[in-house]
Amino acid sequence: MNDDIIAAVATSRLEAAISIIRVSGKDCIAFVQSFFSGNLTNKKSNTINYGYIMDGDEKVDEVMVAIYRGTHTFTGEEMVEIDCHGGVFITNKVLSLILRKGARMAEHGEFSKRAFLNGRIDLSQAEAISDMVTATNDEASKLALRGIQGNISHFIKDLKEDLIQIITNIEVNIDYPEYEDIEVMTNEKLIPMSTTLRSKMDKIITKSKNIRLVKDGISTVIVGKPNVGKSSLLNALLEEDKAIVTDIAGTTRDVVEGSIRLDNIVLNMIDTAGIHETDEKIERMGVEKSLSLIDQADLVLVVVDGSQPLDHEDELILEKTQDTHRIIIINKADKGCVVDLEGIHISAKDNNIDALTDYIKHTFDFSALSGSDAKVLANQRQLLLLEQASQALNRAISAMNMQVPPDLVVTDLYDSWEKLKEILGEQAKEDLLDELFARFCIGK
Repeated sequence: MNDDIIAAVATSRLEAAISIIRVSGKDCIAFVQSFFSGNLTNKKSNTINYGYIMDGDEKVDEVMVAIYRGTHTFTGEEMVEIDCHGGVFITNKVLSLILRKGARMAEHGEFSKRAFLNGRIDLSQAEAISDMVTATNDEASKLALRGIQGNISHFIKDLKEDLIQIITNIEVNIDYPEYEDIEVMTNEKLIPMSTTLRSKMDKIITKSKNIRLVKDGISTVIVGKPNVGKSSLLNALLEEDKAIVTDIAGTTRDVVEGSIRLDNIVLNMIDTAGIHETDEKIERMGVEKSLSLIDQADLVLVVVDGSQPLDHEDELILEKTQDTHRIIIINKADKGCVVDLEGIHISAKDNNIDALTDYIKHTFDFSALSGSDAKVLANQRQLLLLEQASQALNRAISAMNMQVPPDLVVTDLYDSWEKLKEILGEQAKEDLLDELFARFCIGK
């Protein structure tokens, strides 16, 4: 583990009231003292000290310096945070001085990486720090905070404990068969224990698959034939005239995008070209692009003109989207309805879309995922590892059902256990860590 002194700006590189420069490493308090006018020598940990950053006899900036002693710091080593004035020029000048005095520029995520390597946090907590910085809504920030507090660590450790109990029972029988008072672990006794654990894993996996929608937003495609009001709907949702709206069919020839927030739900909207048969080359390319986006979307808004009977093109679109997560929208309610189709009635032109937005908010209620008792994983890496742990456990259960001896089943159980350990970084490889922490902000 490197204990050299690293430094970086931990706040945004913009004009602001203050900027924070973070410094960490062995004897970094004494290092900062060498160019700080105040006295840090006998000051207690977690104190803030007033003075000037000095370049020889020249005062560079008036600052506040917070010092953190011992190992109970964020990085698990001595740390200093310098609050200087927030101008870009003066911040860079102070940082340049620190680097010139002997500190090294921190790599992306290196402060969090040191916290992990020093045992202050596990890998799931480190990832949660990054998630908090990039959170775009309340539910995402709640999930990140619970991850920082160790929520993922707690329930993964519970799964590990359940699994190691099964493994231990098998290993005791293998290693100490001569002890008559040890309960013999048969497949009939092991299968219920294993299936209960697999059920716990699978419940977490199912819930966790919605996390991407919470963090990144719901990819939403608006489809329908020309002139049914798709662009009007997009404009009504965005509350701006982003898409051109006319009575001429085929106005939208390419995708038009925008994002909206409905309470704590983010919809990444795409208005597509009207889907219909056409000989016009550019328009046909737009139709083909619209069709390709349907399969990629998390949510498909199928718009039909409720004032006109459904025709062949409507039926083709309904057939194309029947296996997607779709909402059928019957538009132009202001003109009456002649369509015998179950869906949500709106008038996009009149901005009468409350029924649709209420339905979306009800359908994508993610509040349970960020509740105090929620057991969900934060990202694809964690989810993949838990899926692999469940698959390994399932292999063991299948072997038990075929009456394979427990001492041969234990290999798959160990494989499952290793995957659980990787979620928390207990088996993390150096190249994985470098890749992971490189995605962090440089001052985090």
